[in-house]
Amino acid sequence: MTDTSIAPAPALRISADTVLSLYTWAFLIFMLAPLLLMIVSSFNNTSPPSVTEWGGFTTKWYDFFWMSEAAIREDPVLRSLDRDRFLSCFGNSLQVSVVVVPLSLLLGLAGAVLLTRWRSRANGILWWVLLSPMLAPGVILGLSALVFWGRLGVNAGLFTIMMAQVTFIAGYPLLILMARLQRQPVELEEAALDLGASPFRVFRRITLPFLLPALASAAVIAFMASMENYNTTMFAKGGACTFATEIGAMSRNPNGHPPVINAVGTIIIVLTVAAALTHTVLTRREMR
Repeated sequence: MTDTSIAPAPALRISADTVLSLYTWAFLIFMLAPLLLMIVSSFNNTSPPSVTEWGGFTTKWYDFFWMSEAAIREDPVLRSLDRDRFLSCFGNSLQVSVVVVPLSLLLGLAGAVLLTRWRSRANGILWWVLLSPMLAPGVILGLSALVFWGRLGVNAGLFTIMMAQVTFIAGYPLLILMARLQRQPVELEEAALDLGASPFRVFRRITLPFLLPALASAAVIAFMASMENYNTTMFAKGGACTFATEIGAMSRNPNGHPPVINAVGTIIIVLTVAAALTHTVLTRREMR
């Protein structure tokens, strides 16, 4: 008697590596697809920006920043934008970052040295106190700075923006410098002190040179955090404006945000990628 039963089909097996690869690709598509759509729409002669309705290739959204006033008045979209105000707000952001970055580095450096060199039971409390502004909502930080300095007679403006941003941006250099200091052999400082060097000389000749790469990285991160900050700045700015708040105001246009915002975003992406590639190339050359 022959066996006519059908053998079961082999079970489909999916390895953990396959699942991880699928998840990684899905995550990258989810993160990068909007950026690609933004870049494509920045060359589309359609407002508000669109990738489904193609109005022709154009670079006028980029030319807006240096084209003549006559050309701006002829365009129905660009003539509704205030280029001088946008550039002024961008200049305000640069002024704010010029103050915020050095203050954040100094405060972060002081906190990092304190937490890594001062051994005490209070270190855990100090850790949370120094990092708590990073965990607080930006609305709370902005309103707190506005109320505090207002009670002291300081009107809301660029100064209150600077103070509000420093409260939480200083946390980034703190974490970066702490990680660097924890890798430094303490024996070098102790040996220098035993040989008669003053604490300031030890810091200037040993600790500070060791921290220079971390300081550079912390300065870049602090600058980017200052330029792109919106929530805290929005509630502390008063009648002033910054790069981020002006873009936010332009995006609330009832007729749709102008494609100039897409052009600005594309420029930021290009500069970021170029800086990352340059850093990678220089790092590889140093390793050789």
